[in-house]
Amino acid sequence: MYRAVKMMTGKEIVKRTVSFTYPERIACSFPSPYPNDFYYARMELPKSTGNDWEKVDAVRWERIDEWGNRWARLDDSSKGEVVKGALDNLNNIETIPLPDIGCYAYYKRVEECFSSGESNGKYTIGWLPGFAFNITRKMRRLEQYLEDIVLYPDRIKVLLRRIDDLLEKAIQCYARTGVDAIMFPEDWGSQQSLFISPGMWREIFKPGFIRLCTVAHSLGLKAFMHSCGLIIRIIPDLIECGIDVLQFDQPRLHGIDALAEFSGKVTFWCPVDIQTTLQTKNPDNIGMEAKELIEKLGNKGGGLIAGYYIDNESIGLDPKWQDIACKAFLRYSCYSQKGGGYEIL
Repeated sequence: MYRAVKMMTGKEIVKRTVSFTYPERIACSFPSPYPNDFYYARMELPKSTGNDWEKVDAVRWERIDEWGNRWARLDDSSKGEVVKGALDNLNNIETIPLPDIGCYAYYKRVEECFSSGESNGKYTIGWLPGFAFNITRKMRRLEQYLEDIVLYPDRIKVLLRRIDDLLEKAIQCYARTGVDAIMFPEDWGSQQSLFISPGMWREIFKPGFIRLCTVAHSLGLKAFMHSCGLIIRIIPDLIECGIDVLQFDQPRLHGIDALAEFSGKVTFWCPVDIQTTLQTKNPDNIGMEAKELIEKLGNKGGGLIAGYYIDNESIGLDPKWQDIACKAFLRYSCYSQKGGGYEIL
């Protein structure tokens, strides 16, 4: 367990973690009975803009999302994948209808959660469907979209600006509800590299990141980004854009020592690596990685949020192995200002 110097709320623990001002313990996003310092809220669009999964034959399920993309899956526990994007060709970029995610009426449920006390002293996060890449890649499907970026960058920039206009309004709506941060998924990498060159990313996508992070910060919100894949070549750019927290489920893919080069500049939110270390099912390996993450990424008065991968089933893992990780993270949970890092109790 952990020793509390004073009873900080989850909100204060996360704020201190992200600002590198010595929280009393490591910030956590664990399931009960362990600490969870976060409360997530999501806008609710009208049902008419999308539909739920429907079984269309003996093995196939389909749905249409709010952007007009058709999804399919063969297993009712799967998240599925886009099989037909909403944007048939680039000639429709300026006219294709988009959901009005900037309408404040769709954020009333978020506001009600906060006013009712559901967040209960936790750090609150408003969930966005992505920044522009995560949204637009589905509208064309990834393989076609990557071709579009190379062949028709000016057309893609038009689409990105339309999405950024919507996302700016969405961030403004979340700010009205009183959230502490916005968070979005942007899976920018494969297991080997970025999907596009860093130079192309900087030319086409970085301006949108700067714009939206600037909007968030101007409204007093932090910007949290989830990404899968190897994206280390643009981490300096993401920091420059204003990303405050990078959520990685595979810290070893980047290399923990490599991530440590950015310690004190950005906060990392990581579980013990879900594809390597947890898969060893070795308590010593799991415990040692939790300790290493704390010592190398959380050594600047904060800078590390201890994570938990919520879908054990999808990675073929008994929850007991993440239970070991939770206990290991908390074993080093009190912050020593004198020593500059977390200390064993």
